[in-house]
Parts: sequence; structure tokens; C-alpha cells
Amino acid sequence: MTLLELLQLMRKHLKLVIILPILCALAMGVASYALMANTYTASTSMYVLAKQSSGSNDNSNGVNYQSLNASQMLANDVSTLLKSDRVAADTADDLHMTSLKGYSMKVTSETTSRVITLEVTGSDPDTAAAVANKMASNVSKVAQEVMDVQSVNVIDQAVSPSNPSGPNRLMYTVVAFLAGLFVAIALVVLADMLNTKVRNADEIEEMLGLPVIGRMPAVKGGK
Repeated sequence: MTLLELLQLMRKHLKLVIILPILCALAMGVASYALMANTYTASTSMYVLAKQSSGSNDNSNGVNYQSLNASQMLANDVSTLLKSDRVAADTADDLHMTSLKGYSMKVTSETTSRVITLEVTGSDPDTAAAVANKMASNVSKVAQEVMDVQSVNVIDQAVSPSNPSGPNRLMYTVVAFLAGLFVAIALVVLADMLNTKVRNADEIEEMLGLPVIGRMPAVKGGK
């Protein structure tokens, strides 16, 4: 089937091609508002500082080049520690929660930076912020115990987000519209393939291998 033939089929079934995608988009839009709860994301950033050896020559800020390199290498380890069960369990206990189920965590750490960003997403904005701040506090304690870390200092405290971060209802609606359009085109093509009627003289020539020697024009009103 050529593109021109496909366009002709779509034009012939224009109502289906238009109505089905719109219905799918409307259904997804209604479902996203009725069934999908808003989610909120709170973020906090931390700064990893490695322990310094007693024989090192510190600069005016107390951080030398050696500690800088060590902290950069430890940042990835602290990022992994943020995802550990121990930090999650300690955070849940401190906030009097049974677990952190229902809250997702995203940890970002650049290889050339000592700054770690933690994003916590959940259904309640205040709890999401509280979880993020408490995890930052707990990871500092655990890191000092099990790693060569002097401290994990919080740069920006997480605050309760005022606007939801999800779900992305517009994206879902657009995807549903495109899916409806694809299904409509597939139905049109399938119906055309299953239609065994002879619709024009060209199909007769192709089926029988005989030339058409005459045509009878259609007359309106049967006259």
C-alpha cells in the first residue's frame, strides 16, 4: 500500500481517524485527574568533606588539595549509602513511620563535584520534605561511622513544595491521542485488507489478467 492509498483510506474513514484519538485523549485526561494522585518532590543538597591526615598542610579554609580529591571519590559512595536500607530504616524510625514505602528517592552526584542532590517524591509535600532532610542527617551519621568521611554538610534544606511535580498528565494525554490515532489507522488498513469486494476495473484486470473492454457509467437515480 502506497502512502497515497493510505491517505485516501484515511480520508474515506475520516470520522474514525478523528473521533477515536480524541476519545482516547479525553479518556486518559479524565483518568489522570480522577485516578492519579498528585505527587510532590522535595530536594536537598549535601557537601561531602573527607577526613584530613594530621600531617597534611591545610590552607586557610582547612581543605587542601588531597582532601578535595578524596571527597570527590567519596561522594559516589555517599550517594550509594543514601539508597541503603539502614538510612531508610533510620529515617522511618525517626519520623515515626513504618517504612518509606510510597516515597521514591533520586540521588544525583557528579563525578567532578562533591555536591550530592537528593530528591524525594511522595504524595504529601510536608512528609516528602521531612524525609529528605532526615535522610541527609542520617547519611552524615552513618558515613562518619563506616567511611573515611569527616562530615556530610547540608547546603540547602528541603522545603515543602507548593506545586505538584507529577503525574505528567499532558504527556499521558498526548500519548493516548497518538495511540488512538495509530489504532484508528490500523483498523482502517485491516478493514481494507479484509474487504474482498472488487471495487474498480483495475482490480478486475489484476485478478483475471484480462483487459477491460467497456465501462458502464453510474447514473444517478437509476435512469
